Amino acid sequence: MKIIKYFFEFIFIYILLIIFKIIGYKNASNLGAIIGKKIGPLFRSNSKIQSNLENSNIGNSQEDRKFIINRMWGNYGRILSEYVYLKQFRKNNLNQFMEIEGLNYLNEIKKNNKQVVFISGHFNNFELMAMEIEKAGINLCTIYRPLNNPFLNIIMENIRKNHICKNQIKKGKAGTRDLLNLFKKNFSAALMIDQRVSEGEDIDLFNRSAKTTTIPAQLVKKYGCNVVPVYIERLKNYHFKLYFYKPLKFDDNLSHQEITLELNKILEKMILKKPDQWIWSHDRWK
Repeated sequence: MKIIKYFFEFIFIYILLIIFKIIGYKNASNLGAIIGKKIGPLFRSNSKIQSNLENSNIGNSQEDRKFIINRMWGNYGRILSEYVYLKQFRKNNLNQFMEIEGLNYLNEIKKNNKQVVFISGHFNNFELMAMEIEKAGINLCTIYRPLNNPFLNIIMENIRKNHICKNQIKKGKAGTRDLLNLFKKNFSAALMIDQRVSEGEDIDLFNRSAKTTTIPAQLVKKYGCNVVPVYIERLKNYHFKLYFYKPLKFDDNLSHQEITLELNKILEKMILKKPDQWIWSHDRWK
């Protein structure tokens, strides 16, 4: 039964998190990378990931793609190890590992009380993006997808609400209503636009049709707000550089499909910057 599988998976991950906490940030990150490379392929097929890379024209050869996949799993493992250190990032105890570019845009948004939509994808430790936005004093809500494992999801929701962003909204129709209610109260929203959304629309990503959320575009059309792309890059294993790009103002005449396509093009550029730092295991073009 799935519930038994989920329970033993939870025990395994929980023990790992305890070990990560004991051995310190750098050692935990290195151990996480090793575990990710060894165990990751047991959960998701490398052949599927390789197919995604080939169909997206990423990598010049099979060897290139194998290198990207190996690095991707290592990055995945590092992300897992870093969850126990998000509290320290929140309290600025690990500031030496974080560099931010474009903080002036956040300061301007806060100063002018502007309402915006932040968009990004699952790059590196993506949790740090919403954390830094809220730390800058911006009223923020963010949409998340609950984990399939109910035991792990309890831990994850607790971490996210306490250390990343207080206003966590579950993905789905009910969550969309909650998002709109907060948006009416002048909250900004942060959304990941790189995962398959069954209720989304078919919008090209790397020249292939992919079910994509149109929520950012709908908010732009309804409220006339700007969109701020956000990207986080891993440097030298433990360090991060977080980029807040200049707010984008879209023409009122553009449809929400046209706006969504433009956002996907921005996402493509982020992915191409360092392909091994995006999670290719998503069944994005299903």
